[in-house]
Amino acid sequence: MLVMPSNSSGLRTGYLCGKYSDPIRIGWLLSPGGFRIPPTGQGGFYMPVALDNGAFGAFLKSEPFNFPVWLEHLKQAHQHCKPIWMVVPDVVTNAKETLDMWGKWAPVLRAMYPNTPLAIAVQDGMMPEDVLNLEIQPEVIFVGGSTHWKLKSMKMWCDNFKRVHIARVNTESRLWKCHNAGAESVDGTGFFRGDQKQTEGLYRYLEESTKGERPQLEFNL
Repeated sequence: MLVMPSNSSGLRTGYLCGKYSDPIRIGWLLSPGGFRIPPTGQGGFYMPVALDNGAFGAFLKSEPFNFPVWLEHLKQAHQHCKPIWMVVPDVVTNAKETLDMWGKWAPVLRAMYPNTPLAIAVQDGMMPEDVLNLEIQPEVIFVGGSTHWKLKSMKMWCDNFKRVHIARVNTESRLWKCHNAGAESVDGTGFFRGDQKQTEGLYRYLEESTKGERPQLEFNL
């Protein structure tokens, strides 16, 4: 599973990227307003980069979604790297408005950046059929919404779709829950901004999961 410390470009992220490069285990999730040019390795970019849309940050601040800043974010990123996916605008915890946003923006983004996969940020109450019935199908499921709903539903999304990313995963326990659910990737802001236990938990997860030392546990919230 790929772990993407959000907007983290410090030495520890670079160290882990180098240490766990075969297979690649560390990437970046970049948010609007915080773009930095990803580091390069021999033969090109070696750190996978995905593009967040900033909706959750705006939600926490009770601010409206900033479309100009987000569009500039996409432009900057595509000038410097090849994102592995980008999240279409969503409305946190609101399924209907998120589906409306997808209907409006998915065709626009597919036309603007045809080679970048699109991720839909599924929200509270959404089901796989809501996604399967969309006219434009996403390549990636980005499990957002409230924390309770996210943890409760993520196994369902992983069982029904190949590529699933889980948002806001900041503890060792949740890393393993996402790993055992079958997630392709996760992100989190707390690994290098929270307490030391979170950092140590990330290190243990990467080491144990890379070596296959920890057995697969029964999925349990």
